[in-house]
Amino acid sequence: MFVSEKAPAKINLTLDTLYKRRDGYHELEMVMTTIDLADRIDLWSRDSRRITLESSSGLVPQDERNLAYRAALLLQQRYGVRQGVHIRIDKRVPVAAGLAGGSSDAAATLRGCNKLWSLNLTLRELARLGAEIGSDVPFCVFGGTALAKGRGERITALPAPPHCWVVLAKPPRSVSTADVYQRLRIHQIKDRPRTAAIVETLKKGDYDQMIQYLGNVLEPVTMSVYPDVRLLKERILRFGVKSTLMSGSGPTIYSLVRTEAQAKRLYNSLRGFCQQVYAVRLLGR
Repeated sequence: MFVSEKAPAKINLTLDTLYKRRDGYHELEMVMTTIDLADRIDLWSRDSRRITLESSSGLVPQDERNLAYRAALLLQQRYGVRQGVHIRIDKRVPVAAGLAGGSSDAAATLRGCNKLWSLNLTLRELARLGAEIGSDVPFCVFGGTALAKGRGERITALPAPPHCWVVLAKPPRSVSTADVYQRLRIHQIKDRPRTAAIVETLKKGDYDQMIQYLGNVLEPVTMSVYPDVRLLKERILRFGVKSTLMSGSGPTIYSLVRTEAQAKRLYNSLRGFCQQVYAVRLLGR
């Protein structure tokens, strides 16, 4: 039996850390939305219980270190599944980019194995399992647009953002999310995102207000360690695009623009000095 799942990337419209929890993680409050840049996850059932994985990218592990592998193993062990699976990841989302590529692969694997093994679990049940794998996995199980709280496991669906285009630029480096959070000093945060305000603008469908409230408390931290990320954002701002923000822990910088023509102009401008540039639509649903 064969199943194929789409694993879209996400961007953060807001990302705020409220305090350090007793379990060592940060209490988060963030608004995320999916974009039309996606990996494809193909799954084949196996008669044995063996799990195998291959990827079109040599930049991701192809063993138990991969979040997709861990997702299949968790389902298999939790529900006593006697079958195995071969996972193939057609990688399109940049690796270690702040776009939840690995988390989305894991979420797609949970959805796909749920079908492949006829487990009949709900998305909410899959999201609870996903929280054991990574903070972004619960959101990626659902996709669309949502407010995420806690470690990212408490998901509240939101209306999709107003129609617009997203231009993404990733500097030629990877960023360790754990390292960025270790460097974050919550008591020193001066400019917090207005998450409640952006939730209201999404409900109203007001693009002009939405872009005023974009914010990410991790952006200054990443930019202090990796000056090229700061320089990339400064260059985009010089193009006159104000709706520009780092996604997640970075290093990807994204810009929201209203029209395809604007997206193409910005894409062409960025291609001159940044290799990994993408112009895509918001999915949001």
